[in-house]
Amino acid sequence: MARGEMKNNKSAKDKDVRTTNILAARAVADAVRTSLGPKGMDKMIEQDNGQVLITNDGATILDKMDVLHPAAKMLVEVSKSQDIEAGDGTTSVVVFTGALLAKASQLLDQGVHPSILADSWQLAANKSIEILENECSVPITIGDSHESREKMIEAAITSLNSKVVSQYSPTLAPIAVDSVLRIIDPMRSDNVDLRDIKVITRIGETVEETKIIEGLCLDGGARHAAGGPTRIENAKIGLIQFQLSAPKTDTESNIIVTNNAQIDKLAREEKKYILKTVKKIAKTGCNVLLIQKSILRDAVNVLSLHYLAKKGIMVVTDVERTDVEFICKTIGCQPVSHIDHFTPERLGMAGLAEEDSTPGGRIVKITGVANPGRTVSILVRGSNHLVAGEAERSIHDALCVVRCLVKKKALIPGGGAPEAELSLRLAKWAESLSGSNSYCVQAFADALEVIPYTLAENAGLHPIKAVTQLRTQHTMGQKYAGINVKQGMVTNMWDLKVIQPLLVSTSSISLATECVRMLLKIDDICASR
Repeated sequence: MARGEMKNNKSAKDKDVRTTNILAARAVADAVRTSLGPKGMDKMIEQDNGQVLITNDGATILDKMDVLHPAAKMLVEVSKSQDIEAGDGTTSVVVFTGALLAKASQLLDQGVHPSILADSWQLAANKSIEILENECSVPITIGDSHESREKMIEAAITSLNSKVVSQYSPTLAPIAVDSVLRIIDPMRSDNVDLRDIKVITRIGETVEETKIIEGLCLDGGARHAAGGPTRIENAKIGLIQFQLSAPKTDTESNIIVTNNAQIDKLAREEKKYILKTVKKIAKTGCNVLLIQKSILRDAVNVLSLHYLAKKGIMVVTDVERTDVEFICKTIGCQPVSHIDHFTPERLGMAGLAEEDSTPGGRIVKITGVANPGRTVSILVRGSNHLVAGEAERSIHDALCVVRCLVKKKALIPGGGAPEAELSLRLAKWAESLSGSNSYCVQAFADALEVIPYTLAENAGLHPIKAVTQLRTQHTMGQKYAGINVKQGMVTNMWDLKVIQPLLVSTSSISLATECVRMLLKIDDICASR
């Protein structure tokens, strides 16, 4: 075979691989495109276990989709990365990635080399982030002041407006903001650990009944065996990691009992052992006992529950290992791994511990904590599993939006305004560049317009007309002009209080560009053994 022919075959193969990758990734982007914005459509997802999920959260949709192509999986990973970094904009980042890939396909067909295109778009992404940070954003202060709290609530409401439970955004947004403000030091914090916010979902009542619990909320009720208490005032709470049941042998061995006397002796020794342990617990003054879930043997048995009930001790079992740190931080107790270390100093104090029944199951509330830590419990309600589940996901997105503002203390308008402004600025900047860089940056600027275009399209507006009006407004210097999907016109987004954190847009642009650059650099797909 001639060398020229081999070279042609290789370039054809490279082109085929890139084309296949771009088509697969764009198919994923097109699948979630209709979910963008407050007027976006919802997706009904049927899961393997037969349950149905209704959502329009991009990260959730892509996570539940069965994606097989490796390039398409990269878009799923981009959505997950956006969810981790910003928590919002998971649909936008995928739609923008799809638009960049469409432009990449055109440029590659026109003979632009993938490496030149990848480098030019990295320049464009860096310039975009610089413009957003320096010219489009408005810095804010994080604190308990009324003005800063209102701005944070407005940003959270903007995020919630595109959710299934958008009508409840005036209820959920303040809960998200107040939760974050309780667990951070506004003067020093530059991040938020969302593990300090525990969200418990229970069906029954409506989403409007969602509230912050002043203390601790435990998933699961108290044990009712032997008539144990379910309400304790002036609670002294202990958390144990050992078992209140008869000990087992260290190895897998059997004890052979040959007569009734030995059976009686075993039963007496078991009673004596458990009673001795319960007396030590009661001696410390403990009246609420939280018991960690055990995998070695039963954490409690009927006998231990009987003795604890006799001592008037409320028992809550099946505490997850992952919740131990949160519980200790909330009520100020310390976990105890052996009965010899169970002392009054390790107990947490609270005004009231009581069991509460809901249609979705029982919960235990511990309120009036004497030394509360920087943690928050949120009880999410919903009329059914679909609504309650979507409310929980929406709360998570709202919490992430507030976390974005703590990480990068700046706001930008929504409604496609920053993308339209960036498109205009980058187009002007492209004119000052030379060679293929100018051409590639112009394509990047055009791709940015997919966000306002899709917002208008999903709202039932004429997308070309809406984007043309938006471009005209930005050319006239109205940098906060965006698409008002409720009124079907271009208006000032800042005046409408449609605002979002700066980090959502900067993260979206950098992650989308990074993903497209990786896809452009791939010229072959190899299967591993």
